[in-house]
Amino acid sequence: MNQVTKLRAAAPAPAPGRAPKAELPLGRILPGDCVAAMRSLPDASVDLVFADPPYNLQLGGDLNRPDGSHVDAVTDHWDHFDSFAAYDKFTREWLGECRRVLKPDGALWVIGSYHNIYRVGAIVQDLGFWLLNDIVWRKSNPMPNFRGTRFTNAHETLLWASMGEKARYHFNYRAMKTLNDELQMRSDWMIPICGGQERLKENGTKAHPTQKPEALLYRVLLATTERGDVVLDPFFGTGTTGAVAKRLGRQWIGCEREEDYRRVALKRIEKELPLDESALATMQSRKEQPRVAFGSVVAAGLLPPGSELFDKQRRWCASVRADGSIASGKLFGSIHHVGKTLQGAPSCNGWAFWHLEHGGEVKPLDALRQIYLLAVED
Repeated sequence: MNQVTKLRAAAPAPAPGRAPKAELPLGRILPGDCVAAMRSLPDASVDLVFADPPYNLQLGGDLNRPDGSHVDAVTDHWDHFDSFAAYDKFTREWLGECRRVLKPDGALWVIGSYHNIYRVGAIVQDLGFWLLNDIVWRKSNPMPNFRGTRFTNAHETLLWASMGEKARYHFNYRAMKTLNDELQMRSDWMIPICGGQERLKENGTKAHPTQKPEALLYRVLLATTERGDVVLDPFFGTGTTGAVAKRLGRQWIGCEREEDYRRVALKRIEKELPLDESALATMQSRKEQPRVAFGSVVAAGLLPPGSELFDKQRRWCASVRADGSIASGKLFGSIHHVGKTLQGAPSCNGWAFWHLEHGGEVKPLDALRQIYLLAVED
């Protein structure tokens, strides 16, 4: 028996009733109860779970606007539970299956309102997940509180958790900063509720009462998955997760017990077109970017010695020297050292601090580094 055969023989056989990883139902919606559906998936086979579970709203009677018209709120049977204990039992079951199918470096996202998110969050922690962030989705156009007896519910909460305190997880920090106009992305996201052409309707009425905006899922998937990753949505609804996943080049699996929702979701996702490869390329994190010495940019002829650099506000200027250092008056050294010393700061990223005239425009020095990297890659 050769070594390869030995390794194959030693590999554990799939558990009874579990599909091999190569046979994951990618691009499919599994019908029926989500707990039973997830039991058909193999252990450690999913990169991310995004869950939008029933909120258990406990609405007492109909909700009407001041003009007497009816508010299309969540009154569906799937949101009804006999007690908090029943809801907690259900939550523990589906979260337990999520934990089983997630990879060791996978992550969980759960969204909810004040009705359920605290109960869900406690169970998330009880099961061994580690909370990384709670995100506040601030709705720019929330539904008013028509009864006028409470504050308007203008936000929902998302929990982002890894598999444990020491577990690895994915976070595309640089992509999030780029998406946010070069500012670090905060944990409060201002996104409108789903409406207009995005709101799916059947015979003039909402296809789903709690359809989430695609912008919300776009941010979640772009931040915490990579191309080709498998995203599982146990409460698939009308397929927002699948539509955005397909657009971003991610694989998806859905679970949905309501036949009408499955039909609408499949029709929706079928029309979705994936972005091309160049559009899908996200900014690398600074840790992932190849290190480039400023002297290499000078030596490559992209910035001749004697060229002038200046900060964005033009408070200071410096000239480029042949050895890759810069000089500002009697001060000389690296782009980082000189920038730090001039500002009296503990550190300085010279690539971002120093600017130059390039192609008739003022650009940060980093623009030349990117040109250099492209040339090296070619």
